[in-house]
Amino acid sequence: MLEAFEIFRRLPHRYPMLMVDRVVELVYGERAVGIKCVSVNEPFFQGHYPGRPIMPGVMILEAMAQVGGLALSTGDADDVRVPLFAAVEKARFRHPVLPGDQLRIESQILRTRATISKIASVATVEGKVVAEAELTFSLAELDDSDQATGS
Repeated sequence: MLEAFEIFRRLPHRYPMLMVDRVVELVYGERAVGIKCVSVNEPFFQGHYPGRPIMPGVMILEAMAQVGGLALSTGDADDVRVPLFAAVEKARFRHPVLPGDQLRIESQILRTRATISKIASVATVEGKVVAEAELTFSLAELDDSDQATGS
């Protein structure tokens, strides 16, 4: 299990883009299960949609990508590789995610070849599938200049 500070160490994301509050299962190089507690205070709810807040699908995909990135990690503190989104396939949004929901994201690595990895991810709320997708990542080594410019 990973709590907030350990997640900060392993993911480069910060508020408002950090979409993982807790990791309840992690098998490096195989799978990860993460939790996102969806709060009415999320910045995207202000405009999506006023009076009827629904978590945007792209934010659900981002949460899936972050949990998938944790599954792709090695656990080695010296590993500087960062998983960069390369493709999204078979994305399906089954039910809306609302403020107060606890989004549970399960990511399973399907295959890795050289620096390209594909994962299957399923997001649920109270056991009901709300979204699923296959995500492809390119594992890149970013240096300090990449991080400073946002490349």
